[in-house]
Amino acid sequence: MALRSDGRWHGRLSVGNRGGRRLRRSVYGSTRTETLRRLHELRRELERGQPITPPRLTVEQFLTRWLNDTVALAVRPATLVSYRGHCRNHLIPPFGTIPLSDLTPEQVQRLLNDKLAAGLAPRTVRQTLMVLRAALGHAVRRGLVARNPARVVTAPRIPDTKPAGITPNEAHRILAAVQVDRLGALYALGLGTGLRLGEALGLGWDDLDLAAGHLTVRRALQRVHGRLVLVEPKTRRSRRTIVLPATISAELRRHRVRQMEERLRAGTRWHETGLTFTSLVGTPLDAAAVTKRLKRLLVNAGLPPTTFHGLRHAAASLLLAQGVNPRMVMELLGHADIAMTLGTYSHLTAPVRNEAADRMDLALSARADVMSEGVGR
Repeated sequence: MALRSDGRWHGRLSVGNRGGRRLRRSVYGSTRTETLRRLHELRRELERGQPITPPRLTVEQFLTRWLNDTVALAVRPATLVSYRGHCRNHLIPPFGTIPLSDLTPEQVQRLLNDKLAAGLAPRTVRQTLMVLRAALGHAVRRGLVARNPARVVTAPRIPDTKPAGITPNEAHRILAAVQVDRLGALYALGLGTGLRLGEALGLGWDDLDLAAGHLTVRRALQRVHGRLVLVEPKTRRSRRTIVLPATISAELRRHRVRQMEERLRAGTRWHETGLTFTSLVGTPLDAAAVTKRLKRLLVNAGLPPTTFHGLRHAAASLLLAQGVNPRMVMELLGHADIAMTLGTYSHLTAPVRNEAADRMDLALSARADVMSEGVGR
């Protein structure tokens, strides 16, 4: 082993021969002990007959293995599809044949700049960078490379597009516009609770307790490889119980009656899924079709078109405008942490901040009055 000029330790192990040439595998670590541990792990893999990564592993070879052996076990199917898309469309074409250990920050930065210049959205470019950072971070932890070149490049700035607020009057107009549709309860639920579309479409009648007035988010509906499947919620906090507004409970009761009537009309064509929101024959609903239907309803009512995610933003803005604590809004939306809620909706918490200032002013004024009375005596 040897200590490199960058402060990291480098170890090498012979892993066999190919065409008369000895093959070696390098590992890296921030300490001598860590590097020794990785060498021992590599030796154990070799003794068990497991395939050893070739010494000149290319970026494409590494990304393919990372996606199949690591990412596929850790993320939801739709997230895996997204990661594969970033690798296939943006990372493998320019970097695929480059040896993994030869990839440099300059090459990564040039890729980002070229993508932006070609018109790719800054958010997409940033997401591609995040995927590459995650992949190379795994490579560092496995001792395949000494450093993560994607960590030191500059990510593109995302335009600050905060979701607009909504007034109670606008919310009433939206509810009136969607009530005429057979899926009106679905849109009302999005506006009244802030559910994600996948969560709402994955909701089953067994997740609803209309007598007690609450629902539990246990799963979500996603399209994966062309098929609609039920998957785990987005994050740990996405598993949550939501108390339903009385208005939304009433909409869901009416929807249940409507669905029972549709089931009778469908007869043997009905597919029993147990889902709350289905097609006319009981099958799961496609998210794109649901959003298209919502926009059409709103336009017909003379309202600005919005997505189901727009209803989620509207729910948050209504709650914050009513002075609801942001942490309660975070729990309702299923955000991973309070920073996400405040970062997205900080511009909508002015009423809460104003109320806090007014209360502090009242407290200080009251204290000042007491002090002045004491001086007068």
